[in-house]
Amino acid sequence: MKPRLFESLMQHNSEFKEHIENQRQKMMAHPFLKRYCEVGIREGLFSDSVSALGQLHDTLVDAAYPEMIGRDIITVMPTTEPMERFPLEEKAVAYRYAEGATTRLSGTKNGIVDVYTNITVESSEEWTREFLEDATWNVMNRMVEKVGRALGEEETNRILALYGAVADADLAGGEPIDQEEAAMDWDGLNKLHNAVRAENWRPTVLAVNETQLHQLLADDKFIHAQYLSSAQTDLDNAKVASVLGMRVHASTLVPNGVAYALDTRVASVMLLRRDVTVEDWEDIKNGKYGVRATTRFGIGVLRSGAIAKMTNIATTLT
Repeated sequence: MKPRLFESLMQHNSEFKEHIENQRQKMMAHPFLKRYCEVGIREGLFSDSVSALGQLHDTLVDAAYPEMIGRDIITVMPTTEPMERFPLEEKAVAYRYAEGATTRLSGTKNGIVDVYTNITVESSEEWTREFLEDATWNVMNRMVEKVGRALGEEETNRILALYGAVADADLAGGEPIDQEEAAMDWDGLNKLHNAVRAENWRPTVLAVNETQLHQLLADDKFIHAQYLSSAQTDLDNAKVASVLGMRVHASTLVPNGVAYALDTRVASVMLLRRDVTVEDWEDIKNGKYGVRATTRFGIGVLRSGAIAKMTNIATTLT
């Protein structure tokens, strides 16, 4: 699901359309949805309750997606199934029985990885009925954006936790690469890149903390054009788009002092059962009301040897 596709989803996704119809019926009873619709119509932002829900959905999605960098460091596959099974073909092993003899290949063995779409991530914001009665459009819209950002961060944290849980011995190279408290630099990138290449995979993504990104920008190899072209480095905005064939994704959600090089084509998968959805939320007993954003997905590691991890990187710029 991409931002601003509400109308397309209503036309082509029967499950989403049914969900919106259920929300529309609650528009006049749920304090937040009612206030959101009334104020929006009064200010000329939309004409009816369905348009209001469209604005609500798109606002939340627009805020959520910039925080969902986890989707940039994993293969995302939409699914309608509660479980998908991935057969993994193991490499055949060659045996030479005697000098000059014919090389024989052992039979190919298949491994199985089952990924279940049983993870539901959600975020919500709550207000009292009295507060909602006086809430302005800007205040309510900021609330929706806040919910979206929180959802995006939580989803990304789940994906990073997946990589963090891979056993050291299963990583590319058989262990994390120790940077020995040195700053992230060109040599460190080469070590990460080579660890994945040594497993016969090709790293496509580098995931680092913002501190490690700025350490790279302090390395003169990222300033001189003979190392990286201007298209790959944006010093004005402190960004490195790609290096050594890896797209660079930096976030404060990546643990400071840790970096990953990943071949996202084979390393892992995110099965997206339900993308970002906005729902009503209420706690009638305590008089609290608001909105909730949810996603439903499953994640799993397929090839741990396509994941290289560096630890013990300096956590400061000096």
